[in-house]
Amino acid sequence: MNTLETMRLDKWLWCARFYKTRSLATEEIGKGRVTVNGQLAKPARDLRRGDTVALRQGPVARTVHVLGLSGARGPAPVAQLLYEETADSIVAREKAAELRRLAPEPAAALHEGRPTKRDRREIDKVSRPGSGDWGSRWSASIDE
Repeated sequence: MNTLETMRLDKWLWCARFYKTRSLATEEIGKGRVTVNGQLAKPARDLRRGDTVALRQGPVARTVHVLGLSGARGPAPVAQLLYEETADSIVAREKAAELRRLAPEPAAALHEGRPTKRDRREIDKVSRPGSGDWGSRWSASIDE
């Protein structure tokens, strides 16, 4: 592996597999979700070994120390050697994951609002007896 002194932040985030594409990494940096050594950064900022990177991946916030730089995106086990997550970050991430796991499903609490298709059928059965009968749906009949 080639020894690099510095590397673009967006490329490192992509190589370390924090984001699926470099353009996603650039977008997240542009939105201010990535800081280097406590300061907002631009995608082209030079990253060095020993820097601290704080980032968000969806709802997950992570803080990592840069251990290495790589010129190419490799497999996940190799990418994990490029950084070390801080102990505080690991604890906070696990706590957030546990809270998300224990949180109630928002849809389970919905009892009001627009009825589902199944609810509508049940309402129709109760409110109009015989509504399932084809003949009762038409106003023009010979008998009436």
